[in-house]
Amino acid sequence: MIDDLTVTMPSDLEIKMVRVFDAPRALVFEAHTKCEHLKHWWGRGNPLDCEVDFRPGGTYRFVEHAPDGEAYAFHGEYREIQAPERIVQTFEFEGMPGHVCVETLELTEEQGRTTVTSVTRFDTKEERDGMASSGMADGAAESYRALAAYLATLS
Repeated sequence: MIDDLTVTMPSDLEIKMVRVFDAPRALVFEAHTKCEHLKHWWGRGNPLDCEVDFRPGGTYRFVEHAPDGEAYAFHGEYREIQAPERIVQTFEFEGMPGHVCVETLELTEEQGRTTVTSVTRFDTKEERDGMASSGMADGAAESYRALAAYLATLS
């Protein structure tokens, strides 16, 4: 567990992350779907270029501008959207083209708090292990900390 983020590997092809936010599900869902919100937290809260066509078959592209001057680009396609409870999308780091994984985000609400469960499925165990060793969990924890802080400004 990193801060409030729990990271597990439920199978040879999956990484699962779970985090609870003190905000209603509709707001947490919206924060995952619109550039006006994503710019505040995705990419660990670093400056972000953001393009989102949020619909099944639509695409997204994010470019994180890290403090070291590097730019890291990511893109994908939305496969399934069930507002405000589920998003299925592909995810590809442009620095390693051809390694596409599928992310499923599920949001549940209980007493005004929202649990985000993300399961990322890879084509091979090697790809999963490569992502796990890349610092992904630390980056996700930093991004989710930024999201929690941002959500607190909206409530």
